[in-house]
Amino acid sequence: MTDAVIKIVLAYLLGSVSGSLLLGQLRRVDIRTMGSGNAGGTNALRTQGIGFALGVVIIDVGKGWLAAGWLAALEMPGIAPLFTDYRAGLACGFAAVLGHCYPVFYGFRGGKGVATLLGVLIAVAIWCLPLFILTFLAAVVLTGFVGLGSILATLSLLPSMALLGPDPVANGYWVFAVAMAAFVVFTHRSNLLNMKHGEEQRFNQVMLRNWFK
Repeated sequence: MTDAVIKIVLAYLLGSVSGSLLLGQLRRVDIRTMGSGNAGGTNALRTQGIGFALGVVIIDVGKGWLAAGWLAALEMPGIAPLFTDYRAGLACGFAAVLGHCYPVFYGFRGGKGVATLLGVLIAVAIWCLPLFILTFLAAVVLTGFVGLGSILATLSLLPSMALLGPDPVANGYWVFAVAMAAFVVFTHRSNLLNMKHGEEQRFNQVMLRNWFK
């Protein structure tokens, strides 16, 4: 067994530590029974307030960074490494996002992965952050749909990693971008259906059209 397999499993377990559910246990609440039912930062903000939501985001972003930046580079004596470059970080990062969405510690019901993905990008693909963040903010401010912002921000990884990163094909960046985009669209499928039927909740407080009222 190579260290890559061990690290990917550990990254998945790290990703399974859900910020909202961990903090919710301290407050004796389960936000999966409130609001949208999602164990992510947006639902945490709507149901528990900004302080709780900030703690959730710090944990969820932090575990993505730890998995892709620290765990992936950790030397494991006596075990042959399979990946010795950025691919280790990308593999561990994807595993952490998977763990966040399907946490083994919480009955495989977690969030939608974007905060943890942000932490992964900070660790291994920081050049993608400007377009990622700007796309998210623009979509949310213009439409009020956080889910749409998350989807479009993740899709922005396709041009960012193809055009700005170092040798995207050789180092696996393009594969990561495609896999991550498809996965985030999948985790937001209910948001897409709600938008189609006019039932998606808007974040009205941050919408541009409401700034000057």
